[in-house]
Amino acid sequence: MNCPNCGAENPATSKFCVACGTPLVEGATPAKRFDLPEGEVTASGTSAAGLPYKLIGTTLQAVVLELQQGQVVYGEAGGMSWMSGNVEMKATSGGGLGKVLGRLFAGESLFVVDYNCISGTGLVGFANEFPGKIIPLELAPQQQIIVQRDAFMCAEKSVSMELHFQKKLGAGFFGGEGFFLQRLTGPGMAFIELDGEIIEYTLESGQILKVDPGHVAMFEPTVDFDVEIIHDIKTIFFGGEGLFLGRLRGPGRVWLQTMPMMNLVKTVARYLPKQSSSSGSGFQINLGG
Repeated sequence: MNCPNCGAENPATSKFCVACGTPLVEGATPAKRFDLPEGEVTASGTSAAGLPYKLIGTTLQAVVLELQQGQVVYGEAGGMSWMSGNVEMKATSGGGLGKVLGRLFAGESLFVVDYNCISGTGLVGFANEFPGKIIPLELAPQQQIIVQRDAFMCAEKSVSMELHFQKKLGAGFFGGEGFFLQRLTGPGMAFIELDGEIIEYTLESGQILKVDPGHVAMFEPTVDFDVEIIHDIKTIFFGGEGLFLGRLRGPGRVWLQTMPMMNLVKTVARYLPKQSSSSGSGFQINLGG
């Protein structure tokens, strides 16, 4: 039977609508309405091109974009979390072969997906993949920002996203994290996801900041970034800091992230089940202590 209130189809034995709780037979007790707490809106705004957005949540955030008819945004393939029925999505190469290969090396999907509102007002939501922060970036025409690989989430179609190569191959090539970066160019609004909390420094001309490469989240293009090899053998083996070190030289602003995903993965991996070496079978779990 169909509900007289919302029109939803219900089993013949239903005493109330499974969709809205409206009684379907005389004397039936309506279902209790479940009201969950609204998500905390931590930031909101509208881009210069008229794209409203809301950042929801604190640790595992989501950004919800409100599209008017004809407005288009794009994101990496598989990045969308939800969207309204009046939004169409279409996978595209996002440019020529160079841009496709660039996204591959930058840790993104080979294709991008366009989200187009075909009528009225639509919405598209993108959720963070890792505990951290979603950062809205309003870029002026030709303004650029360099971000870590795999940081790009979504943007207005006017924003260009390309692979950013280091000027020096050297240690950066073998360091991985410090070599493949992303360059976003305006105009338009872009959203990136960074790991953990974010700390900002402003470097004067010639001022140097040395950083574990995984903590480098974003920096202005005036900052020179290179990855150098630690040459002291004792430091490599006993310092616990790895073989590579990032070097940021001003002038310009840099943003660091407190919890790089790879660092967390390495920490968790120590506690994962390991095959027992004594019996040749079975697993042991390290519980610490």
